Amino acid sequence: MFLGIDTSCYTTSVAVVNNKQQLVKEHRQLLPVPPKQKGLQQSSAVFQHVQNLPAIFEQIFNQIDLSNFKAVIASTKPRPLQESYMPVFTVGTGFGKTIAKSLRIPFIEASHQEGHLMAGIWSSGAKLPSEFLAIHLSGGTSELLLVKKSKSKQPFFNEKILGGTTDLHAGQLVDRIGVALGNPFPAGPYLEALAKTSQRIVTIPSSVKRYEFSFSGAETKLKNLIQTGIDRAEIAHAVEACIANTVEKVLRAAIIEFNIKDILIVGGVACNQYIRNRLKAKLEHPAINACLHFADKKYSSDNAVGVALLGTLGINN
Repeated sequence: MFLGIDTSCYTTSVAVVNNKQQLVKEHRQLLPVPPKQKGLQQSSAVFQHVQNLPAIFEQIFNQIDLSNFKAVIASTKPRPLQESYMPVFTVGTGFGKTIAKSLRIPFIEASHQEGHLMAGIWSSGAKLPSEFLAIHLSGGTSELLLVKKSKSKQPFFNEKILGGTTDLHAGQLVDRIGVALGNPFPAGPYLEALAKTSQRIVTIPSSVKRYEFSFSGAETKLKNLIQTGIDRAEIAHAVEACIANTVEKVLRAAIIEFNIKDILIVGGVACNQYIRNRLKAKLEHPAINACLHFADKKYSSDNAVGVALLGTLGINN
């Protein structure tokens, strides 16, 4: 068994998988955000992780024989880069090292982004080639990646950042406009449900320069529309359309430049069905002929399943 831990900005997550990459157990706990707030300070998230993990471990360890664990894997940083750092990940790292030391088994460092990629590959069932494109869309990351499967144990993926947001992340746009429309945080599911009732499309131009994009201008325009009394559902749909148009432009350029057709799409924003349908219609069209692989919606948002699965790669079974 492999124990995975992920303490991200808004979710405490623990998962157990076996050496056949089958999910044995998982537990996720969203960190509550005060009403009308658009996020949590790192100090608050760290405190909540510290409070959440003991009870989660007690639940899991009561059901699984500890002698079956072969390694502990934790997200120790946001990305597989030396300078990558975020305080929330120190909580999972500390608990993971302590458990591994107590059980006298290896502790394996992974990154939050690698966990997303692994969860996407696993849950989509994609048979990806050794090199593929990936786009990570969430509240904390909006990046286009050129990914090569690593031949060594670590890093698990060799990632080259081709581009990304220059200001707001896609998830931040969703949450800020969603909260402004009166929805709780995180606003993604509420905004998507509201958008489905839209009767017409309000167009918000997307700002894209090759592989870099911006959502701050879209946020300003959308908030101005809210003040003018435009129907809430139309504004919600405009958010979806803006993100879909932006991602389409970025991916289309990368597909053409690198002649890579396989694209993995992960992150909480990728749960949105309109965005999925729009990208598939535009990029899997015979004129482009790309092949899009989406993480299962259950494993698009932050989770420790992908982190645990990385352990099956980091240790010889």
